[in-house]
Amino acid sequence: MLSFRYLSILLIVTLLGVSPSRAQESSNHSVAKWAPLDIGFTADPGAQLGFDIDFSARFVNSSGHSRSIPGFWDGGMRFVLRLALPSEGIWTYETASSLAALDGLRGTVRVGPAALGQRGPIGLAPDDSRRFVYADGSRYFPLAFEIDWLFALDSENADGIPKSETLLKYVARHGFNQVVMNVFAYDVRWPRDPTLPKEFDYGKPRVFPFGGDNTKPDFSTLNVEYFQRFDRVLRELDRRGIAAHVMIYVWNKLVSWPEANSDADNRYFDYVVKRYQAFPNLIWDISKEATGYGHNDRAYITQRIERLRALDGHDRLVTVHDYGYCHRFPETVDFISVQNWHSETWHVMRQIRNDHPKMPIFNIEHGGYEEGPYHVFAGNYYRPEVNLERAYHIVFAGAYPTHYWQDTSWNVVIHDIERLPHSDRPKLDYYRHLAELVAKYDLTRLEPTTGKANSGFCLSNDTDLFVYLVPKENDVIIPRPPRDGFRQIQLTWFDPFTGTYDEEEPFDMVQWNRIRIPEPGTMRVMIMRMLP
Repeated sequence: MLSFRYLSILLIVTLLGVSPSRAQESSNHSVAKWAPLDIGFTADPGAQLGFDIDFSARFVNSSGHSRSIPGFWDGGMRFVLRLALPSEGIWTYETASSLAALDGLRGTVRVGPAALGQRGPIGLAPDDSRRFVYADGSRYFPLAFEIDWLFALDSENADGIPKSETLLKYVARHGFNQVVMNVFAYDVRWPRDPTLPKEFDYGKPRVFPFGGDNTKPDFSTLNVEYFQRFDRVLRELDRRGIAAHVMIYVWNKLVSWPEANSDADNRYFDYVVKRYQAFPNLIWDISKEATGYGHNDRAYITQRIERLRALDGHDRLVTVHDYGYCHRFPETVDFISVQNWHSETWHVMRQIRNDHPKMPIFNIEHGGYEEGPYHVFAGNYYRPEVNLERAYHIVFAGAYPTHYWQDTSWNVVIHDIERLPHSDRPKLDYYRHLAELVAKYDLTRLEPTTGKANSGFCLSNDTDLFVYLVPKENDVIIPRPPRDGFRQIQLTWFDPFTGTYDEEEPFDMVQWNRIRIPEPGTMRVMIMRMLP
């Protein structure tokens, strides 16, 4: 049974005795605010390729707000308008199409309150464009996890997505609220671990978004069934409150792509944008490592962004997995994506934030690839504790991190992590603790603050709350908070590896508050509140 949230309404348009417009006027549709709604139509595309038929509708509410939504062909005689409306009330629509049977059809959509737990699409905070918010106004702090081959886990299963559900349940339970993923990837260039079981290897998938397959592609058409099954993955991500950071292309995963800007290239790109823009959890990314590997130049990426924005009636956020591009053309994207492997992560991220002071900074790849039972890719940092430290440096620089575990990030995917021995599992508990710290002290509202200690890294409201990341090298930290109006300090110590808190008794401020670290040699977070 279809849930109310993903209500799919099939409107049969027939020319047998009832005009399309009259049949349409008798139909009323209902949906929750921000939830995707499919309005289906039946029409014969004739000799035309259904993908190439222009089809859209203009939706208008009683306040006069409007938006134009493109429709898409879903195979056979089925066309779909997939939309998600931003406000309650009655919306009316009228279609426009190059196919006469789909042109000039009218209808209404009654939009009710948002479903429980649905906070709407992710945007930029109106009061601070460096931060993300949901449409309901609540803050969104991205904590991302890379699963490039997520599309492949259940792509040959017509009945459901049990592997995807198992993996995403585990990911969500450990605090991650964004998955970085590809629409399609084929295989990696590096050799496989000789001990890798075949069941975990999703390289060279038999499925393909175009006609034919990756070895013998037919670019004259698209594979509708491939996209119908990809729908299920985005829905499951949304159901679990996880943003889908969708990379439309990838150049270094051996995909047979059509020639850039060809009819086939544009058909694929447009279809992805039309079909998925309504998902409220969607974030667009033009391509993984967009200007690398000699595939295309920056002008092509700019043209893709312009094409996407012209088609996307829902105005979802757009970025590019390429800091060189984002740095040179920040006006084309909504937030800056950074691929930074430098050892001095905090300093590099602070500089990037200073270079782009009005935009969120998202570190999409920091060179850390936590090791698993099977070796996949040789990054610079394998150990989970080092990966966590780099994530904290990114957060305390005022940016947002992404985590990679080698056995889910690329062609190797272990979907049921809990079946592994504890020693082989990734230390994702660390990130659940990080997510809980962010929520407990609302780190989304704190700013990186320099000069508030002679070592360590600080986030603060610059008044009475100072959160210090204390590196493992420290034995002592000497904070320098404001003194006016405050007489005492309340300290709470947080262990990033266990998620435990230890609160000390308040003590009087003095000129030099030399605070000893409870367990030198281990990274800690010190939460300092100023008391009158």
